[in-house]
Amino acid sequence: MKESMSKIEEHLHKLKSELENFEDIAMRIKPEAGDLPELNGIGIAGTSIPLIGKVGGDHLIYLDFKKRYDLDARIRQAIASGQRDVAKALERNRNRAGILVADVAGHRLTDAAQAAMLHQAFLLGVLYELDSFGTVTTRLFENLNTRFYQTSSFRKYITMIYGEISENGLFRFLSAAHPFPIVFSNRNNRIVHVGNDNTITFPPIGTMPSRDDVDYRQHNSPLGRKAGYTVNELTLMGHGDILLLFTDGFVDHENKAGQRFEDVRLEAVLREAKDEKPSKIVNILEKELLSFAKPDDDITFVVIKRCIPEKD
Repeated sequence: MKESMSKIEEHLHKLKSELENFEDIAMRIKPEAGDLPELNGIGIAGTSIPLIGKVGGDHLIYLDFKKRYDLDARIRQAIASGQRDVAKALERNRNRAGILVADVAGHRLTDAAQAAMLHQAFLLGVLYELDSFGTVTTRLFENLNTRFYQTSSFRKYITMIYGEISENGLFRFLSAAHPFPIVFSNRNNRIVHVGNDNTITFPPIGTMPSRDDVDYRQHNSPLGRKAGYTVNELTLMGHGDILLLFTDGFVDHENKAGQRFEDVRLEAVLREAKDEKPSKIVNILEKELLSFAKPDDDITFVVIKRCIPEKD
């Protein structure tokens, strides 16, 4: 009996060690303070609040192109190889930054494995995109979608939004079944509607292959094939305007009375915090969210704020 218990304890110890090792690996791909994009007139900050432990199914990636990549060297290389269009596209990356917010179905520690797969595949894809086009195109997301369709089950789909914010306030984004952004207008002192008939979203990543996939005959899809990704645009943004990106854990967060934070508290919190820096707004929102109700899902959100006065 004692020998049997000893083996069980040894097995549990090994399992605990494996989970701790996986958690350590997953923690290393979470963004750090130094990863926050730095743009003239645009402030960015965000956070991820796992439901269980230190990591979960939500994932966040920042792309400050001029910090993460040697744009000068890439531009010289493109010019030397006769790719002047690529060089011009690379130059435009100096004044914009990318943000990816993803939500894997589920919020267990092991669901972070899907997020880690997305993390590495996305960043590798960005390198190829910069080499080929000088910018991130929808082709990257077509490839990601196809790859995850081939390796994931319907129960482990991923919703995702990827957007690029420019110093002029233009936000271009692609959504895969992800909640649309929220904009708080400083001038109107309220949340303004973003989505309209021209705003397009697509199925979750990995649920159906792309219609334009050259290898589509190799994939037997019971749900058919999705249309090619298109990009949405919205303009942020007067001085002090705030753009929020988030996972459904944020937008669906509700109290015991069935009231959603977004419906009854969010606008007032943003109105009270709108003059603060993005990092402070994030801290205030997190505090208000957790005091409003105990979470029942991972929560991730990003605050993007236009910080410079408008020119006369």
